[in-house]
Amino acid sequence: MSPRNATNLGSHVLSLMADPDLDREVQPSGDRPDVGEDRAPWRHRGPDPLERQCRNRQLRRFRQHFRRVALGGRDRQSSDQQLRVLVYSLVPSPRASPDEDWNTLQAEAEQHGYAIRARLHDVAVPLTTTYFPASRTGRSVYTPPWQRPGWSEVERQIQCGFAEGVIVLDRHNISSDDGEYHAVIKHLGERYKAFVHLVISEEPAVPT
Repeated sequence: MSPRNATNLGSHVLSLMADPDLDREVQPSGDRPDVGEDRAPWRHRGPDPLERQCRNRQLRRFRQHFRRVALGGRDRQSSDQQLRVLVYSLVPSPRASPDEDWNTLQAEAEQHGYAIRARLHDVAVPLTTTYFPASRTGRSVYTPPWQRPGWSEVERQIQCGFAEGVIVLDRHNISSDDGEYHAVIKHLGERYKAFVHLVISEEPAVPT
């Protein structure tokens, strides 16, 4: 079930396992992402470029782990079965259209052989608090995804088995906060065996 009240979250929500890429333990599976445990160790880190690059690499590997799990599940059922995805966009204002984003997301889905089940979007609502810093990524801080109606529908459809994943343009459509973003990936992956696919990776390719 999609979480609604995510201001203060307990440490009991996600399954006890060792994150191989993050070298930290997470907690037993429940109904909402646990951002409290994830946010605290990272919010005080400085914006050192090498540290930022390492952090992005860890998040990318963690996210891709759940895509490999989903691919493995498809292969066990039928090699011809397409992974079903939802496409999700966060638009900057009520007047903005998600159509341009959706065209990009559809092209990405076709390239990877995904079958699109639904298109969903939210309007970005900036937070009025400085509860966690946006300066780590240089992006604005918006309401957490589980407080958005469109993202709540993403989780509902995944929970009901209508899709195995969600595809978005970049991580900032979900969250610019490392701990919050990690918690969302972990929640979808551990609770529903679902994955997040990004068009733009957390760690951009280095020009050659």
